[in-house]
Amino acid sequence: MARYTDSVCRLCRREGCKLFLKGDRCYTAKCSFVKRPLPPGDAGKGRKKTSEYGVQLREKQKVKRAYGMLESQMRKYYEAAERSKGKTGEMLLRMLESRLDNVVFRLGLGDSRAQARQLVLHGHILVNGKKIDIPSYQVSEGDEISVKKTSQDLDRFKELRESEARPMPSWLSMDNANLTGRVVAAPQREDIDLTIEEHLIVEYYSK
Repeated sequence: MARYTDSVCRLCRREGCKLFLKGDRCYTAKCSFVKRPLPPGDAGKGRKKTSEYGVQLREKQKVKRAYGMLESQMRKYYEAAERSKGKTGEMLLRMLESRLDNVVFRLGLGDSRAQARQLVLHGHILVNGKKIDIPSYQVSEGDEISVKKTSQDLDRFKELRESEARPMPSWLSMDNANLTGRVVAAPQREDIDLTIEEHLIVEYYSK
């Protein structure tokens, strides 16, 4: 699988917003986007006005990069959302939010979506008591997300067990002491904290 190997902070600067790709660092003054919010390359100067297509492309790229998608994966999600009942853009975001790696991140089990993806791939995460090592696995309302017992002694999880629970989206709940979270409802549009204009993504793929 193709993998981005440059500094992920450049992606935030390129998209003009925080994508929270480096976990806790993104919430501090050390965040590169806070220090230097201009696009990379010549300090972002002398750039031409973006076309309508360019605006749509940037919005699609923003979401793709935030959730760690390849283009082929992003298009498949869009096509699935288009076939679903409801607004295509909202259904697309709900599907992305329901990915297991994103849920592990939202629960605080991983500092970033990239770290959460690794935790899933390495078999540390259980869904309803069964090991699931597929980051794109779609969780459902009522699912229980937990850490495998033999993995709970990892430093990452020891620290989490002793820390205060971070604020949760309304559709999730988390018990840090037992390293167990639950999907209490389907994610709603207002639960997504990224600044996204999903209609631009629909326009991009509709051409």
